[in-house]
Formats: sequence, C-alpha cells, structure tokens
Amino acid sequence: MRASFDLKRYQPRSYSRMINWGHVLGTHAPHFLVLGLVILVAELNEDRKGFTKRFILQHHHNRFLNISMPPQMSHDTTEINTMRRVDSDMSIASSAAEAQSNAKDYRVRKSSLIGMINWGHVLGTHAPHFLVLGLVILVAELVHQVVVDLDSKVEHEGTTRLSLSLETISAVFLAINELLVGLFYAVYDSHGWVLFSPVVKGTALALIVALWYIRQESPIYLMSFATFKAPDSWKVSHAQLIQMMRNQGTFSEESLQFMARILERSGTGQATAWPPGIVQSLQPGVKADRSISASRQEAETVLFDVAEQAMEKAGVKPKDIDVLVINCSLFSPTPSLCAMVASRFKMRSDVATFNLSGMGCSASLISIDLAKQLLQARGGACKALVLSTEIITPNLYHGNDRGFLIQNTLFRCGGAGMVLSNSWMDGRRAWYKLLHTVRVQGTGNESYECVYELEDKNGERGVRLSKDIVKVAGKCMEKNMTMLGPLVLPYGEQARVVISVVARFICKKLGKMFKAKDGKMPASWIPKLRPYVPDFKRGIDHFCIHAGGRAVIDGIEKNMKLELFHTEPSRMALLNYGNTSSSSIWYELEYIHEHQKSNPIKKGDRVMQVAFGSGFKCTSGVWLKL
Repeated sequence: MRASFDLKRYQPRSYSRMINWGHVLGTHAPHFLVLGLVILVAELNEDRKGFTKRFILQHHHNRFLNISMPPQMSHDTTEINTMRRVDSDMSIASSAAEAQSNAKDYRVRKSSLIGMINWGHVLGTHAPHFLVLGLVILVAELVHQVVVDLDSKVEHEGTTRLSLSLETISAVFLAINELLVGLFYAVYDSHGWVLFSPVVKGTALALIVALWYIRQESPIYLMSFATFKAPDSWKVSHAQLIQMMRNQGTFSEESLQFMARILERSGTGQATAWPPGIVQSLQPGVKADRSISASRQEAETVLFDVAEQAMEKAGVKPKDIDVLVINCSLFSPTPSLCAMVASRFKMRSDVATFNLSGMGCSASLISIDLAKQLLQARGGACKALVLSTEIITPNLYHGNDRGFLIQNTLFRCGGAGMVLSNSWMDGRRAWYKLLHTVRVQGTGNESYECVYELEDKNGERGVRLSKDIVKVAGKCMEKNMTMLGPLVLPYGEQARVVISVVARFICKKLGKMFKAKDGKMPASWIPKLRPYVPDFKRGIDHFCIHAGGRAVIDGIEKNMKLELFHTEPSRMALLNYGNTSSSSIWYELEYIHEHQKSNPIKKGDRVMQVAFGSGFKCTSGVWLKL
C-alpha cells in the first residue's frame, strides 16, 4: 500500500525568506545565487586569513572611541562625545566636523553582494526609461528588417535599388503593416515567430521579461520629507522649563528638583520647543492653557507646515494625494486630524484618510507601512501623504508622581511630513526607496503596561513609564532585529549567527545530559557561549535610532557595537529638538541627508530607522538612497 503524500511536511523553510529578491532588478536569476555562494566562500576565507589583524585594529579603535558623554551643565561649555552643544537652529556643520571618529577613519568589511543589490535598486529606478529605449530599438530593428527585405526583393528583380524618397517610406510602412497583419494570422496558426529575424525576436523577448519584472515589483519611493522648525517664541531653556513648571503651582519642590536632575542627564539642548499654550506660563500669574482650542492651534501649526513643505519639495499638489495617513498618540479630536488637513488643503473628496492614535513613538513607521500596503493594493500611479506628530498642549502632567514626571522633561513639539509614491516613473526623482518594514508587538501584561496613560492617586492624568521599560524595549528590539537581520545582513554574517545558535544549543543539551547523569554540571570543559550579536554595520550604512533619551541611544550603541558617527544623528536630534515622539527619526534622517560630515550619505547607501512605542512595539524600516 503506497504511503500518502503529506504536503504539511514539505513547507518552505524559514531561511528561504532571507533576502527579498523581489526588490532587486534581476536577482530572480539563478546566476545571482551562484554569485552569492562564491562571495560567501570568499568572505569566509578572508575572515580566516585576516582575523588576527582585524581584531587588533578593532580593539585599538574601540579603546580610542571609549569616551563617555558627560551630563549637560551649561549651554556653552558641555559637549557630547566631543560634539559641541548647539542651538536648535541646526547649526551643526562645525560640530560634526569636530567629531573624533568619522567614516573615513573607520574600516568595516561591507558585503560585495549587498553593494551589487543596492546599485541594482538605483539602476532599477531607470527601468521605465530602459523600457522605452528598448521599444525604440525594437521598432528600429523591425524597420531595418523590412528595408533589407525590400532591398533584396528590388535587387532580385533587377530594378534600381531603394533610395530615400516618399515612395520608399510609403513602401516601408505598407510592408510593416503587411508584416503585422501577417503576424496576427501567423500567431493564430501558431507559427508567428517565423516572420521575424533572430535580432527582433531577442529584443522582443527581453522587453517582455523587463515588462514582467516591472509588473511583479511594487516599489515604494520616498519623494520628499520635511520636519517642523518651531519659531523662536516656542523655544525655552532648561531653566525656563523648570520655571514654567514652578508657575503651574501644582508641583512640590522635590518634584521640581527631580525634573531638573532628569533634564541635566537627558541630552536635550537649551532651545527646544514647547507649544504657546504652555510657554505662556512663563509670565507671572499665567497658567498653562490645555484647552481643545489651544491643542487644535498647535496641531494646525505643525501639521499644515510639514504637509505644505513635503508636497512642495515633492512637486505634487494636494489634488494629487490619494492616501492621507496621520498619527498622533494622545490628541485625537473630532473631526479628526485627517479631516483638518484635507479641509485646509482642499484635497479630493475620494482621498482615503486614516487617523492613527495611541501608537506611541513607533507610529511613524507604522504609518509608513500602512501607506505602503495601501499603495501596493491600489495599483496604478498613486501618492500618499504621511504626517507624524505629537501634541503636547493637553498632555502636561500636573501631579507629583515620579513615574509621570518624566514626560514633562523629555517630550517636545515636533512633526514630520512624507510623500510616498508607487509609480516607477517617480523613481528617477525620488530621494529614497523603501526596502523593508518590520514591526514587533509585545503581547504580555509587562509590555502592555510599561507605557500607560491613567490618573494618579490625586486624579491628575498623565503617562506613566514603568521601571521595566528598558528590559521590555530590549526584548522587543531583539525580536525585531531577529526578523530584520535575514533581510539586510550578508550571508557570511547570517552563517555566524546560525553557527552560534547551533553551538549554544549543543552545549546546552550536553550540559543537561551530564547534569542528569552525574548530578552536577561539568563546567570545567563545557563552555558557556554567549549569543553572537550580528554586525549590522556590514549591511547598513546609517542608523536613525529613536531619540527617546540619552540612555536609549547609549544602550543601543553599546549592544549593536555602533561607532560614534552612527549615533551622531540621534544625539544631535535629541540635543536640538528633544524627544519629538514619532517624528524624531525624521529629524535624524534630515541630519544625515543634509548636515552630517563625519559620515556623509551617498547614492546606494542603506539607512535603518528604529523606533519604540507604547503597547509595547518596536518598528524598523530600511531605506535606500537613490
């Protein structure tokens, strides 16, 4: 009796999703896989030969970069890792030039295969133009075939050879018409290819393959982005911030001192933005205005500004927008913020609008992912406008519970606007191409309650930050990087991760086996292996780490073994703008895009954005510079 065939046993393995070859021009071809295997062997051989030399150089370099960042003591004298403190007007060119570590001094073995993939993306933006060129060549080859056939016929009949005249042109067009009509009947009779020369058939086949590839991939391009720059009347120093809190008349002296200590270690600068409804409390006897009207005013100022800037930079009009996505966690009025923006810019009545709230600081990449899915599902040439902000006016905490007070010292006004397109024709003038988005959602009570909005014991509403937030964020980011790693890391780095996992599994099993047999662990000869942390610098050129605070940046820099210039954008965004919630990663990308000199961005570079949010969530996105 024959055994039944169980399809469940033959599902594709997880490693088959290592790299999304669908994003790369021509990477579906088998010879690219062979090339990847050859490069892997070469990389492993190079590692074996140069391990000792690289270890010594890296050890010396790490000692050179082991500089701690002192707390901010004054506006003029304090530095962050030798980067001078500056105001929030983004006057940072000289600061970046003074950094001790830059990309020119840094040596890391980048993957040759990933470099080829990056340039494949860049060249892929010109695919429509190549397709048009191919059609022109096909028509030229077709005309050439007809002219050669006519010339041969005329020569055979013994008459005068063809010359450039009106009669010759008419004869060529008639011959092409007869050829196409003949093609129709020949295809109907299943022998149409016989009518064409090998050159014409080869060109036509190449165009069909190119058209199939263009139809298969659904690229998402970042046409432009813009960030909100607050007017000077919104900016306050640390001392003014503490004075605003004091003037509320609700904080104890102990709470004021606690907020002052948090400010000194926060990494924020002396000119960060607060909304007018709260800044007005600098005047004696004036309390903060937390009304709906003041909150709407802040939202209109920020959202209208970034939306107008983004559309102007992208060269699109409000009527061109097909999808509008806005995220704001703690302010969700009726009508929605989407209705506010659509009404202000007189967008089309069929624009698809989505208002996301309660998603925390990770909401911007969630909005980008939502816009990506909507654009890919719609098809055709569509554009999306994504706006990210957090409204501070109604969310100032007025109690004395320390778990709530941190929000008063870290968050600031800010916003960002992004224009996305799914049109191949927009690829040539786009700034970046979206390669990957990964989202991880924690589901336990510990994750759910680590960032929690509620009232304190006195009924004052605020957002409580749990003491377990660092541990929860670490676990969430670890899962996110585990999912993102196979998409961006070279094969050599992935092989090291697999070897590390297998080795730790074997050691663990051996330990349990000997412990069960002898009653004790033979620790003298069974090694305790640490998990291998992959080097994301081999696949990523720039990092935009959510500016949630100095401790967040320091922790990620240490765990991912990043260099000073990798975290420079995050530190400068925190310094100049504070924690602007979901929009902070766009201030960082703006710094990389326009200002950073220690690691200037180049065409073909990859940028990774990482953000954390309530719930608890960790989101990441990878962009390619075009």
